[in-house]
Amino acid sequence: MISKEVEKILPLVQKPGRYTGGELNSVVKDKSKVDLRYAFCFPDSYEIGMSHLGIKILYSGANAREDVWCERVFAPWHDMEKEMRERNIPLYALESGDPLSEFDLIGFTLQYELSYTNVLNMLDLAGIPVRAKDRTALTPIVVGGGPCVCNPEPMADFFDIFSLGDGEEISDEIFDLLIDCKKNGSTKAEFLEKAAQIKGVYVPSLYDIEYNEDGTIGKVVPKGAAPEKVTKRVVADLDKVHYPEKFIVPFVEVVHDRVVHEILRGCIRGCRFCQAGFIYRPIREKSADTINTQCRRLCESTGYDEISLSSLSTSDYTHLEELMEKLLEWTEKDKVNIALPSLRVDNFSEKLMGYLSRVRRSGLTFAPEAGTQRLRDAINKNVTEEEMLSTARKSFSGGWTAVKLYFMLGLPTETYDDVAGIAELAQKVVNEFYNNPDRPKGKGVQVSISVASFVPKPFTPFQWEAQDTIDELIRKQEHLLSNVRTKKISVSYHKVNISFLEGVFARGDRRLCDVVEYAWRHGCKFDSWDDSFLFDVWLEAFEKCGIDPLFYTSRKRDYEEILPWDHLDYGIRKQFLIKESKKAYESETTPHCRIQCAGCGSNMINGGKCDALCQSMV
Repeated sequence: MISKEVEKILPLVQKPGRYTGGELNSVVKDKSKVDLRYAFCFPDSYEIGMSHLGIKILYSGANAREDVWCERVFAPWHDMEKEMRERNIPLYALESGDPLSEFDLIGFTLQYELSYTNVLNMLDLAGIPVRAKDRTALTPIVVGGGPCVCNPEPMADFFDIFSLGDGEEISDEIFDLLIDCKKNGSTKAEFLEKAAQIKGVYVPSLYDIEYNEDGTIGKVVPKGAAPEKVTKRVVADLDKVHYPEKFIVPFVEVVHDRVVHEILRGCIRGCRFCQAGFIYRPIREKSADTINTQCRRLCESTGYDEISLSSLSTSDYTHLEELMEKLLEWTEKDKVNIALPSLRVDNFSEKLMGYLSRVRRSGLTFAPEAGTQRLRDAINKNVTEEEMLSTARKSFSGGWTAVKLYFMLGLPTETYDDVAGIAELAQKVVNEFYNNPDRPKGKGVQVSISVASFVPKPFTPFQWEAQDTIDELIRKQEHLLSNVRTKKISVSYHKVNISFLEGVFARGDRRLCDVVEYAWRHGCKFDSWDDSFLFDVWLEAFEKCGIDPLFYTSRKRDYEEILPWDHLDYGIRKQFLIKESKKAYESETTPHCRIQCAGCGSNMINGGKCDALCQSMV
């Protein structure tokens, strides 16, 4: 329940529904009857955070325990923060309205590097010291999870612990340990020493980093009983792990206002640029019966009329046709739409198109990623131009008139011919529409090109690559636009200075902690939002801290260099990544996991089990 002070300022801010709590299916408990209070923090706006599936899963799982109360906390927008600071109102949790400082465990999900300053801002707004060394009491413990934790070093000074990999099971072990330490009167140091023994928990203060004269890392030295390598956690059976029966229904419109259901975790494809495709391995699927049952319960408990079947590659789900049959048995009758994001052009079947034609029609989205076959082979996309054009023909014959294509600029080995190839491929898709006698009559086609700037990421075959400079990416954007010659094709692209900063922190080390704090103290927050991004302040932060950002972006690494994340184990063998890196320069592809196991190593992190349809194991 929010305080009277908060009630007074709500009429002064946009979208006050972000800050009130009390939504349908939110969980309220008696705080005197729980042993641990957990604040789950999303370092972005309410609309972004409430669209994220991970927070729904972990919130529900924590609250399924009688001894834990998990509440939600989001970053207040600029107008709300201004009013809170002027009136000395600390950041609070939505369910109880209690200040963050009253919680035992404060968890942040780190989904994107450009959210880092919001973490510091939220802690400060709660009256909590931003540096872990300045928080000497046992509680609150600040924990980070999410994909950015595969290289948490640029945030190492601000967090007590990091949780690597799947969060469902490791969260319970952290809860149990902290409850036990509270009851026994343990110190924070004693808790951290014990936490470091939990598989998947990384305690950054228990590791010393030594640097070479050239600025590269010379050695990572664990202290005491801390393991030399921290191995991520993996949930083996998605059918058995906790999944919510209810989602909180927001009062205000959020980005993804629907039932979202994860049908597949991991990816079989091995695209060499894609961090998610590697760090979420091994491949695990839910059964069609489990998905169908859970989707129906969620629709009944929320009133939502749309289901999005979520994964890195939905059309790679082996039971998709069976699942669609089961879902359509009741969704058509109940007028519930089914959305299938993340489709592949090489397995977009006639039958799948038939299922899609029975639900609410929207534009189709595919990701060729590169404009030429040579570059698609270099990044191991394993998609041919004919497969893309064949899919376009099927789509247009099926009544679709809008196609969105995702590409990247700045990929390793990319030439200006590859950039021009993006426009040429889009033009061929347009031509397919007008050359198709079965196309929708009386309608035109719209092909939308969305172009991201490539950022090399840890645990990918491109983790050693140099990132294109800002000027080079701008030239490539201009070259692409100059090759688009029809209004049937629209182009959108990312701001390159934001991608530059993302690249710095994606592969950075602990020396960047000072940069993050300086930038935050000088006004940086909501850095992923164009109207909030203060690039000049970031450049000043690098200069004041004596850091050259190009050291992290424009420098190609040797395979022998110790990388900031080498003491973390995400199940992907370094020799496998090196092999894939070398194959990229030969434009040599690697078959996906169901054709032949490539020996990435993720099968061993799951007890020797990986994708059930893999034809061979190495």
